[in-house]
Amino acid sequence: MTENFLLHIIKIIVIISIFFTAYTIFKHVYAKKINIVGTPKKFITAFSIGFITDLLDTWGIGSFATTTTLFKATKFIKDDKFLPGTMTVAHAIPVLFEALFFITAVKVEMPTLILMTSSAILGAFLGTRVTKNWNAKLVQRTLGFLLLIAAIVMIIRMIFDPGTSNSMEVHGLHGAWLIAGIIFNFTLGILMTMGLGNYAPELVFFSLAGVNPLIALPVMMLDAAMVMVTSSQEFIRRDRVEWNGLLGMILGGIVGVFIAAKVVTGIDIELLKKITIVIVIYTGISLIHSSFKKKIQ
Repeated sequence: MTENFLLHIIKIIVIISIFFTAYTIFKHVYAKKINIVGTPKKFITAFSIGFITDLLDTWGIGSFATTTTLFKATKFIKDDKFLPGTMTVAHAIPVLFEALFFITAVKVEMPTLILMTSSAILGAFLGTRVTKNWNAKLVQRTLGFLLLIAAIVMIIRMIFDPGTSNSMEVHGLHGAWLIAGIIFNFTLGILMTMGLGNYAPELVFFSLAGVNPLIALPVMMLDAAMVMVTSSQEFIRRDRVEWNGLLGMILGGIVGVFIAAKVVTGIDIELLKKITIVIVIYTGISLIHSSFKKKIQ
């Protein structure tokens, strides 16, 4: 009864966050007389970007790297200073839908969901203060190498210690693993303020913890959603968003989420583990490549 009650409370918070974010966006564009729809060509381009990136995001690949690539390819944004804000605001509502879907569809124990999400939010709140003098390129490179090491460990474990079906019945962390999860997500929350994603690290953590890897989905989506809702308010207030055609991106993202979510929840666990390894390797290589390629803003 208590678990169901808490789950309903979380759902209500997510739904309120969806309406609050939408209200904030439309209040701003109305007050500033901004065309958020754009031309038909701009709207279709934005819709396509939102659909592709949030579909992949729902599958755990993340959306920021793919969005950046598509923005560059389509010249969607004229000034790179609007890149972080546009991505955050455009993806906030679709990611909230991701979180709502996964906390409903995937069974996860409430202590794991609440404590790990809370620690990520706290980390993100403190992150802007503690990371301002950090070497972003070094952090990105280090995380990339750690992800590759983790992928190797996961491969070795799958070959020599595949585990039993009992782990698939474990839907939460307990004891030392829960404490480790709280610390881990607090650290991820800090790193998220530097533009580093939480999906691949969380998939690694839950896979190595020996629990049903599907429970990573509601946790990591809820983490990202709550952090993005908070961040988007600041970007909107500072008007650091490319508004032209943004509505198309939000709507395309929502459609992408619903299509992708139906696929993920019906996926075979062993296949999910293999996909996780591919995602982790891809993310690790991408982080290392980006850290050497250019200066991180």
